[in-house]
Amino acid sequence: MPKKKELRLRWHEDVEDHNYPAAESYLSLIFTAKTAAALVAGLRAAPAAQFMAKDIFRASGLALAGISKSRLETDRRKIAAGKMLSPILLVRDEMNGKVIVADGYHRLCAVHSFDDEAWIPCKIIDRAGR
Repeated sequence: MPKKKELRLRWHEDVEDHNYPAAESYLSLIFTAKTAAALVAGLRAAPAAQFMAKDIFRASGLALAGISKSRLETDRRKIAAGKMLSPILLVRDEMNGKVIVADGYHRLCAVHSFDDEAWIPCKIIDRAGR
């Protein structure tokens, strides 16, 4: 795998279409189907943003996936090969003081495993959908 300074992350300019239904599926486990759909509609319309990988992890409270996870390895290979990744989708949940990674958890883990200070493009909204 490339060393940190050799790594060049490549990102799609916008979120790939198939990431939105994945985000809605995940969010529907946390919220009602109506709320999940509204959040995804908000994410589709949200402007692009960027945050460091380590900050997203700290704000989410999530654990890093183990390197043996097959999806994580797939994303690590994409990074090493210079392939483009889709930006991640985030929902700011102020009530719980966390950021929900609605889609892109394995991409986030893969990037973090190479460089925890890497800037990750994303779309982020608050829980109210704004």
